[in-house]
Amino acid sequence: METNNKDTKDNKDNLLSSVKNALLILRSFSMDEPEKKISDLASQLGLNKSTVSRTMATLASEGFVYKDPESKKYRLGMTIISLSGIINNNMDVYRESQPILNKLVQDIDETAHISVLDNTDVIYIQKIECKHYVRALSHVGRRNPAYCTSSGKVLLAHADDSVVETVINSGLKKYTETTITDPDELREHLKKIKADGFAYSFAEFNEGVHSVAAPIYDYTGKVIAALTVVGPMQRIQQSKIRPLAKKVIEASMEISDRMGYWR
Repeated sequence: METNNKDTKDNKDNLLSSVKNALLILRSFSMDEPEKKISDLASQLGLNKSTVSRTMATLASEGFVYKDPESKKYRLGMTIISLSGIINNNMDVYRESQPILNKLVQDIDETAHISVLDNTDVIYIQKIECKHYVRALSHVGRRNPAYCTSSGKVLLAHADDSVVETVINSGLKKYTETTITDPDELREHLKKIKADGFAYSFAEFNEGVHSVAAPIYDYTGKVIAALTVVGPMQRIQQSKIRPLAKKVIEASMEISDRMGYWR
């Protein structure tokens, strides 16, 4: 009986390990590295090539990854797109924000995003592109640090103190000359953002890129997302940030109203 119990436990452990490896592999793909070879994945994740090869074969059979027959490299498959579509269609904020974002972008002619907080980062879940030739480089699914982006700062300003401390303890990397890297300065900055009702980033993450963001509330009064307008510093100038912030706040509150927020 003891042997059977041990065998059962070993089988469960092996199964969990395989699932974990599969998830690590899927998460390793990014916009910067959309294609990878077995050897790349094995080296990056510290796994045996045989383990990666078996896992990739299983993922490919279910459509989670696709192997290019010529380059022998893998990329994410159509199953991922299908699943992401299900998520987006069922996210109220994604659905409710669409018409407001379209209207805002037409009004100000700058790119707008909806983003949510995920651990210490922000993830963009919605994007409406402006018509300008010079645009900010961003995409749905992109993950950026929270403490130096306007959307991230607005979300942190309304998050629990423990979340802010986790971000601080993870390290405040200096991306540009204007990145806030002092913990006390960041804490005070977040307090001001909460009082003002909006956040801005003047080239804190990317040189020459400015943005302004406002919170989106749900029916309980909780901040669940942020609306951000982003563009080059030549168009989004510091001297004009408050009139722009007013429009962003109006749009974010309109989305909040559609989410059932009671003012």
